Amino acid sequence: MVDIAFGPDPDPGARSRAARNAAYLDLVRRRRMYGGILLAVFLALMASGFVMADGRNAGGFWEGLPMLGAFPSEVMAEAWAKRANLPGLLVAHLPSLAETLNIAAVATILGALAAVVLSLLSTRGLARWPRLTGLFRRMMDACRAVPEIVIALVLIFILGGGPVPAVIAIGIHTAGALGKLFSEVAENADLKPVEGLASVGATWGQRMLLGVIPQVAPNWLSYALLRFEINLRASAILGFVGEGGIGHDLKIAMQWGQGRYDQVVAIFLLLFLSIVLIDRLSDRVRQRLVRGAGA
Repeated sequence: MVDIAFGPDPDPGARSRAARNAAYLDLVRRRRMYGGILLAVFLALMASGFVMADGRNAGGFWEGLPMLGAFPSEVMAEAWAKRANLPGLLVAHLPSLAETLNIAAVATILGALAAVVLSLLSTRGLARWPRLTGLFRRMMDACRAVPEIVIALVLIFILGGGPVPAVIAIGIHTAGALGKLFSEVAENADLKPVEGLASVGATWGQRMLLGVIPQVAPNWLSYALLRFEINLRASAILGFVGEGGIGHDLKIAMQWGQGRYDQVVAIFLLLFLSIVLIDRLSDRVRQRLVRGAGA
């Protein structure tokens, strides 16, 4: 390239690199500016929301802040004074823990089975009715949009208390959550086995069962185990609204207040240990499923 005023350009590449660097620095400055503006807006919204919530709080947040540790310290002090009762209380609440585990397990199985069907019907390239994939996706959105506790409260009004409304509520939410994850995994499946089965006259169900599910089963099982951990905590929470299980025992113990705090600590300890144990076991199973036995 020849410059009319100054003759040949000594280094055209240097000028090009300088232009790219200037454009990159300008892009970085703009991103930082936008990030700063978004952070300022977020902090302003948080501050205004906190002020509004504190103004509507009956007791006042700042006045009650020094008492934040008063109740836990009272609970722990009473539990420590009655620590000899903890082993017996742990054994006494094992049936309630078993009921909570049953609620979580049944809800996970039913929700996972529904998620398998919904995910295959809503996966692009695999759907039985391609024009209805949007409908099935909205169904999954609706299932996971409503919290389990809201569904459970509605079902309690219809069916009464007990574990059945809890199973249905958690199962519905599980179907929506796992359906979304299952669909994303199925979208990455290799379509060559499906096409081969279709060429020999296999039905849609046979193509899914033999061509898709063997590919995605390890990831699906991994997600289902992870969801089982979440459902265990959800079933314990639903016990507070009359769904039975160890959450119901915890609610009763806390309602009695002082004199039953040793039961509160025993239930918390039992629930914590069970969740940790299930988390470790499911984590090992997920690693073997996804990475193989050698992992």
